[in-house]
Amino acid sequence: MPVNGFTVGRDVTLTIITSSGPLNLSLITSFKSKQDTSEQKVKGLDGITRHARFYDGWSGSFSLDRMNSNVDDYFAQLEDNYFMGINELPCTITETIQEVDGSVSQYRYTNVLLKLDDAGDYSGDKTVKQSISFVASRRQQTA
Repeated sequence: MPVNGFTVGRDVTLTIITSSGPLNLSLITSFKSKQDTSEQKVKGLDGITRHARFYDGWSGSFSLDRMNSNVDDYFAQLEDNYFMGINELPCTITETIQEVDGSVSQYRYTNVLLKLDDAGDYSGDKTVKQSISFVASRRQQTA
C-alpha cells in the first residue's frame, strides 16, 4: 500500500523460482536492482561526438533477516551440485509492485544467477543478516 502518494518498500513482492522450485526467502528487508549498460563515444570525421548504449543485463541484491535455513540450504545444494559436476540452471525473479494509483506493475528477471554474499554474523541479541546478490540477462515487463 502506497503512503501519501509514494511507493514504499512494502509495495513490492518478490518471487524467486529456481530449477528445483520456489526459493522462499525469510524476511526480506531490502531489494535493489539496476540496469547494467555500457556506453561508447563515437567521434565522426565530421567532429560530432555521438553516443551508443549497449544493454548488459541487470544486477541487484537482497538483504534479509534469517528466520529459517532456506537460503543456507539452497546455496549448500548449489555447491554440492558443482562438486558433483551437475549443471547449475538459472532462475527467475518476478517483481510485483502495487502502484500508487491501484494498478499493478510486474517485471520478470530472466537467466538469473544468485550469489550468497554474506551468510550472516551470529552474535548475541542480534538478528542474523544475510545478503544475496544477483545478475540477470533481462528484465521484461509482464504486467
